[in-house]
Amino acid sequence: MKTPRIAAVVALSLAPLAAAALPAHAASDATVSILHAVPGATVDVYANGKALLTNFKPGTLTDPLMLPAGTYDLKVTAAGAGASGKAIIQANGVQVPGGANVTVVAHLDASGKPELTPYVNDTSMVPAGKARLTVRHDAAAPAVDVRAGGTPVFKNLTNPNQAMGLVGAGTVKADVVLAGTSKVAIGPADLTLKEGTNTIVYAWGSAKDNNLKLAVQTIGGMHSAPGGIPAGGGQAQGSSDLGRYAAVGGAGALAAAAVLVTRRRAVPTR
Repeated sequence: MKTPRIAAVVALSLAPLAAAALPAHAASDATVSILHAVPGATVDVYANGKALLTNFKPGTLTDPLMLPAGTYDLKVTAAGAGASGKAIIQANGVQVPGGANVTVVAHLDASGKPELTPYVNDTSMVPAGKARLTVRHDAAAPAVDVRAGGTPVFKNLTNPNQAMGLVGAGTVKADVVLAGTSKVAIGPADLTLKEGTNTIVYAWGSAKDNNLKLAVQTIGGMHSAPGGIPAGGGQAQGSSDLGRYAAVGGAGALAAAAVLVTRRRAVPTR
């Protein structure tokens, strides 16, 4: 069974429940969500010696929580081992700055090794009648194309990169295929894209183990005042609209995430 080397960061999700574990001088809050996307690893998590999360199971996406900025000493043990149990991993001095909206994903890299990727969630305003669609490749799988209605709109997406675009609010039938082919790896699935939201789709799991899955996160509150842009009767726009924005994601967003979520490399306890 594989266990995330840096899954300790999932402790951030419930930090407000353990006041004694929090820094005394938190200046501002960060909005943090955690996705557990490593198959087969159920863990307990501690922050500054306090239990924050127990029996955290694969496929779980936490609700967004306001986390006070500060520094955390984190420890992960096997589920049920207790605070004094042998650490699977420890990470001391994990710094969380305020003001960020971030989703932290514990997942497999392309070769199947566990890793952690923090993503900055785009919460900028969306034009009237539009929705933002973000796709993140967090699976142990080769490069993929993401299709809408059978047409590739995000091409050659590799782990752990992302792509995003603006679409008309409505429903999109999406699937994931191996890059340059029509071989379906995940889906199809109907995605309801509401006006003024960012719908984030995560591909996770392992192609080798035949357990690829999708997880979906929706962030709201990005409505713009009507500006003469028709809603299109609730129908999703075609690939041309998505294609103009597909290059927005990728390595640039991950670099920004590294600035917003500063962390130290965790060293396994043996």
